[in-house]
Amino acid sequence: MKTEIKTVLVETVVCAGAEGKQARFLRMLETRQAYKRRQKGCLAAWVGPSTDGAGLVLVQTVFLDRDSWKTISESVVNTLDAKDGGLESVLAGPPLVGMFEIDSSKLNLDDT
Repeated sequence: MKTEIKTVLVETVVCAGAEGKQARFLRMLETRQAYKRRQKGCLAAWVGPSTDGAGLVLVQTVFLDRDSWKTISESVVNTLDAKDGGLESVLAGPPLVGMFEIDSSKLNLDDT
């Protein structure tokens, strides 16, 4: 029996890579999003560079619930950040981060 998903959490981050480190920054973001997509409780994850050449990047992840967000976020820190030192050294400045609760009927999600 499948559980009906009523709401999901969408983590939204807007950030930019430090000058001269943008390529590494994007690779690290893509690696983190690919890692998240492989984890139970992550419904979708992507990276979207701005189209205006300003260097901003939109990073979004859709989580099944708060527990999934917490577990996956801790796993990223313990697995990827521990291996490569984390994103702080390649960020241009502090990211803008928001967590949003979205009614799943508004999203085009496959049955989970």
